[in-house]
Amino acid sequence: MPDRIHLDGIFRQIVEAAPNAMIMVNMAGRVEMVNTQAEQIFGYTRNEIRGQSIEMLVPERYRGRLPGPRVTLFAGSRSGPMAAGRELHAVRKDGSEFPVEVGLNPIETDDGPMFLAAIVDISHRKLEEERIRAALKEKDILLGEIHHRVKNNLQIVYSLLNLQSARITDPAALELLRDTQNRVHSMALIHQTLYGSKNFAMVDFAMFLGTLLPALIQSYSIDADRIAIHVDVEPVRLPIDIAVPCGLVVNELIANAFRHAFRDRDHGEIRVALTRLLGNEALLSVSDDGIGLPEDLDIPKTESLGLQLVELLAVQMDGTLSIRRSNPTRFSLRFQI
Repeated sequence: MPDRIHLDGIFRQIVEAAPNAMIMVNMAGRVEMVNTQAEQIFGYTRNEIRGQSIEMLVPERYRGRLPGPRVTLFAGSRSGPMAAGRELHAVRKDGSEFPVEVGLNPIETDDGPMFLAAIVDISHRKLEEERIRAALKEKDILLGEIHHRVKNNLQIVYSLLNLQSARITDPAALELLRDTQNRVHSMALIHQTLYGSKNFAMVDFAMFLGTLLPALIQSYSIDADRIAIHVDVEPVRLPIDIAVPCGLVVNELIANAFRHAFRDRDHGEIRVALTRLLGNEALLSVSDDGIGLPEDLDIPKTESLGLQLVELLAVQMDGTLSIRRSNPTRFSLRFQI
């Protein structure tokens, strides 16, 4: 049981000096004590409030809903310490409503149990919150529009390359154009995934792969019955500055496997995996059960632009690239998220 409080001059001076509106209410819901801050907030004099029901300070739609002491109308169905204040609404003498935060303290006095309510007008805070929410919404709309436009511009580049390829008869040049198209398409898909997810900071990589892989299969005219692609991606969201190079790495490695790994073979499989490691690391791997990489292949000196890009992208991500040359061939990229 708390100590019994004497409602003497010292206690009243403490309540009067409080920086917030303070109202003491008895168990019948009648106001026993009011300080100057409460007069200023509500627009009543203390004589107009004292002895009245606390319901006069509560919007009419909230009145009479709860049994017991009416002070609980300010703080929900039960009282609590002042530190556990809740945001509600109060009404001034002129009938205007305003948001308040209320903390309640049950106290024992010589005149019986009462509640001491500390009331804070949070109108300014609510206006600031609304302003911030509006600014964030505007920012989200702007970011969405940016990703949408970037995606559209990349698709235009893709279409221009497609038109150009129709005029080229040289197979080597045609293959180079197709590879460039796929790289552009991969970047466009990242922005499309961001725009569709409404999360403009992080990319759902599994969703991205679900769109990229069928596009690659179609681009290289791969028979899905001959070459199977298995995806094992944990639900990892990647920041855009990591998702873009990761997307390009997958694009290059799968395209490279399509072109070289299954020569003179009637079937094979490719596996793409993304695993979250301990701490803030992740491991991306692309493997195949194809013919493997030559032992004398030096990645930095190879003429394969795709493999050179993979190494450059790993450096860009400050990641660690490891290569297993056969049984199965596997490129593993470990990086920080």
